[in-house]
Amino acid sequence: MPLSSDGLQTMPAAPVAVPPDRESIGLIGLGLMGGAMAERFLARGFEVVGFDIDSARLAAFVSQGGRAAEAIAELAVSCQRIILSLPNSDAVQTVLEQLEPHLHPGQLIVDTTTGCPEIAVAAGRRLAGHRVDYVEGTISGNSSQVRRGEVLVIASGAAQAIARCDDLFACFANKVHHVGDWGSASKLKLVSNLVLGLNRAVLAEGLAFAGKLGLSPEQTLAVLRDSMGYSRVMDTKGAKMIAGDFEPQARLSQHLKDVRLILSAAAASHAWTPLSEVHKQLLEQAESKGLGALDNSAIIRVLERED
Repeated sequence: MPLSSDGLQTMPAAPVAVPPDRESIGLIGLGLMGGAMAERFLARGFEVVGFDIDSARLAAFVSQGGRAAEAIAELAVSCQRIILSLPNSDAVQTVLEQLEPHLHPGQLIVDTTTGCPEIAVAAGRRLAGHRVDYVEGTISGNSSQVRRGEVLVIASGAAQAIARCDDLFACFANKVHHVGDWGSASKLKLVSNLVLGLNRAVLAEGLAFAGKLGLSPEQTLAVLRDSMGYSRVMDTKGAKMIAGDFEPQARLSQHLKDVRLILSAAAASHAWTPLSEVHKQLLEQAESKGLGALDNSAIIRVLERED
């Protein structure tokens, strides 16, 4: 397996083949990311059995060709491979408790949730006791990028278990990094989200600053894209910030959850993350203004304050 420039194992997403027997894939969590993954799986010929506590999400999923499960246990009975796309580690633990009595040896659980590394390690060990494979498959990218097949999967777990995910990841990702044992993917996702979130906050601050200086936001963004300060966040969030288009691709409140996880992991490892402390305060201000359910680019509304 080739190594990337950072020394990590890296794999391009495998070619996608339509499953000849229309294998049933279980998918628990049909929110922004889960719903986008469901669309990709269905488009590539998988039968997708989905579950979500939100009936509106289930109805939308069924209208796209998915099959709704009445209970989580149904997925354990009918699906050999089950993907989790959940808001946090508490939800993962609750779902696993409901799945566990119905699982059988040889099944595979793929957890795409951004959560606590220690809980991921515990989940892997717990499932191994049932001879069930567990793979962390955290996703770097938003729901729109999932729909375009342009995200990175950060995967951890046993190599043979990750190999069982190749065709699944290839449906929505263009690259996969295998980063080690359970917990490693969650840790790297927190590092990735730290850098990504601060890039987004810096862009918002720069655009808000440009506005106070009387500069054209469109021209400012064009110059920034051609400058040494360029980041891909400018492509994904710049136009949304300028237009005030906060239709969610990834919700602001979810990133606040991630920043709190980052700070918790930093405290446990004695890392100093002062910029993330400030970022948390900005996101909390945004949430207090009712922006939590909007796209994370809405952080610009806090930085445009009038005083």
